[in-house]
Amino acid sequence: MKNNLLTLILITLVFNPLYSQDILGKWKTIDDETGKAKSVVEIYEKDGKVYGKIIELLNPSEDNPICSKCDGDKKGQPILNMVIIEEMEKEDNVYEGGTIINPENGKEYKCQLKIEDDKDTLRVRGYVAFFYKTQYWKRIE
Repeated sequence: MKNNLLTLILITLVFNPLYSQDILGKWKTIDDETGKAKSVVEIYEKDGKVYGKIIELLNPSEDNPICSKCDGDKKGQPILNMVIIEEMEKEDNVYEGGTIINPENGKEYKCQLKIEDDKDTLRVRGYVAFFYKTQYWKRIE
């Protein structure tokens, strides 16, 4: 009886889509125009919402770059450790309702995050109205 219960619990964990589609963790950002890796973003949960911050810059063009084109409290702040994804909430298998900022141009966009079928690719979509741009980030183990 105990073996059957243990087997059922293990099968539930292995095949549970919520368990396998966890976006929390570290992701390597891939530039949609060049295809090159740019940074590592850590996605984390705080107060029931999902956020993402840049924890590593890969081959930066300058030491300790700042967000000179950002507005508000991010203006002039270092890009390293900057929270770029804010206030995301899960709706079915998609995270939305929050924003993402591009530190290169300082623009903020509505955001949508979704794990692709391979579980190691995160579709990151920033949009204004019905115009959008998509990047595919890779999970870091």
